[in-house]
Amino acid sequence: MQLLDISQLKKTFVAPDGSKHTVINVQSFRLAERAQVALAGESGCGKTTLLHLIAGILKPDEGCVMIAGQEMSALSEAQRDRLRATTIGYIFQTFNLLQGYTCLENVLLGMSFGPGADRVFARELLERVGLGNHLRHYPRQLSSGQQQRVAVARALANRPKLVLADEPTGNLDHKNATEALSLIRTGCQENGAALLLVSHDREVLGQFETVQAMEQINQTDATEEKKA
Repeated sequence: MQLLDISQLKKTFVAPDGSKHTVINVQSFRLAERAQVALAGESGCGKTTLLHLIAGILKPDEGCVMIAGQEMSALSEAQRDRLRATTIGYIFQTFNLLQGYTCLENVLLGMSFGPGADRVFARELLERVGLGNHLRHYPRQLSSGQQQRVAVARALANRPKLVLADEPTGNLDHKNATEALSLIRTGCQENGAALLLVSHDREVLGQFETVQAMEQINQTDATEEKKA
């Protein structure tokens, strides 16, 4: 059964000089339930924009994004927020942890946007990613690898059907990148979530049985504005 179904999706941005650049032009893309797929592409090819469109962070200019039978692109902002909170887990390259909150609190806050905080499950997730002894630590007290583990736990906290991972190993060394990727894939398998990961790293892409080139699904030569 298809969990994600994208059709005729377009997104155009206006440059400072007034010229228009079509960053996303995806005619068709599908992802089955529980599938794990990697999208390959260099920086600036539209990978992050595509994930933001799927997650409802951005609205497309044209086209349709169907997730679990609901058309994300047709929902109001509040409805998109609810669908994202209950159905999608997002793992960012820069972790995006709240610095004033502990590991446990970061996961619990993620839960609060969905079905509600579940302290037992939050602790269980952090224990499963090897941070059972760091529940009260703040992000600044953790290594980069440990911060990414918190981000993985937070992404899985609401038992999402779909996990989106945007260059999740980009800020990690080889050892931590390997461990983080394994945690992400295993966590999705154990929770029955599909995984769509984007990366330009050949070693990361080599871990996936299914890899699609961004240029093959995105029919545009436009350049995405690089994210800071």
